[in-house]
Amino acid sequence: MAYMHWSDELNTGIGVIDRQHQRIVDYINVLHHAIEKGDREEIGQVIDQLVDYTYSHFSFEEELMEEAGYPFLRAHQRVHGLFVRRVGEFKKRFQKGEEIGRELHTVLKTWLVNHIKHDDADYAEAVRKHTGIGTTRKGGLLGRMFGR
Repeated sequence: MAYMHWSDELNTGIGVIDRQHQRIVDYINVLHHAIEKGDREEIGQVIDQLVDYTYSHFSFEEELMEEAGYPFLRAHQRVHGLFVRRVGEFKKRFQKGEEIGRELHTVLKTWLVNHIKHDDADYAEAVRKHTGIGTTRKGGLLGRMFGR
């Protein structure tokens, strides 16, 4: 099992989203460290933090997609929902005493990379156009957040 490293190929071109994704990578790496130490308490804490952060990240992403009029928002929300349920199942198994750390770590790494490269890449262009990222256009949620 190895640490996960951020690479430019995971960038969406939306800075705030990329930073959120990088934070999820950080959580995955903290999970890796806790697993290597065999620290069950820390593993549980990381799982809780990761779940909470992922919920807020998904909500933010979905808000951007909705504002941009992304046509596949509902499908993307279903993908997020499936992931949340899957991680919830891991959390329940962990709470019952199962050692799920390594399996969860692998699932998280694989899912995140695939999700960013495929699902998130699909909406990123619509959000960039709507917000004016990479253009001189001002407006949209990100534009308002960053004074664009």
